[in-house]
Amino acid sequence: MSATSSRTALTDGIRFAFGTLTVLPVTVTRWDRDAARAGMVCAPLAGLAVGVAAAALGGALALLGAGALLAAVASVAAGAVLTRGLHLDGLADVADGLGSGKPAARALDIMKQSDIGPFGVVTLVLTLLAQIAALAQLYADSWIHGAVAAAASAVTARLALTLASRTGVPAARPEGLGAAVAETVPPKAALLTGAVITALAALLSPGAALGVVLGCAAAEVLLRRCVRRFGGVTGDVFGAVAETAATAALLTLTLT
Repeated sequence: MSATSSRTALTDGIRFAFGTLTVLPVTVTRWDRDAARAGMVCAPLAGLAVGVAAAALGGALALLGAGALLAAVASVAAGAVLTRGLHLDGLADVADGLGSGKPAARALDIMKQSDIGPFGVVTLVLTLLAQIAALAQLYADSWIHGAVAAAASAVTARLALTLASRTGVPAARPEGLGAAVAETVPPKAALLTGAVITALAALLSPGAALGVVLGCAAAEVLLRRCVRRFGGVTGDVFGAVAETAATAALLTLTLT
């Protein structure tokens, strides 16, 4: 591949990542498998943008004396706004699908419904409470700890998407965003991306690196459960994987 082709592929990948994973005004010019592959490898960059914004808002409020709890709420809210709440919606839908006890096809239909059932509501509330509680503790330690955690958890969430897009993890349905990105990333590329992100996190602190690893590990447990239960991944599963990784990373950071 020539240098020009490599730059074009990288640009297309960044556009795909930001255009599908954030509300930022980025136009996705290609929807083919090559663009999806590059986009999912670049997903942590989109996470970094979201994380920096969340960290900036929360850190600024903490510095201004607003209090650790308000700073934590602001960081979590910023992440939700910048992703259209799609990952949280996916988490709630997956909880309803897993909790339904129905066969795979019926569970997938439940996940496509616009309303949220009791499993989804409880999971959503507890997840948001866990994220806010963890960030509040970290902001109480110092605004730097809170800001770093907000950014690191957002990157970890999107790294989990890179790993979930690897070859060997099939789509549960032939349509939708899940099908568009499923099995696009070669396992070696996914692992290399994970290694790079973990190494960069280690430059911040050992706790940040551990948060990345355990966040992705928790996401992998959910991913495997969903593949067994639904026969593959969907856009909702990707959202649930991202929120699981972010939450596990934050909880790890509170303990290190």
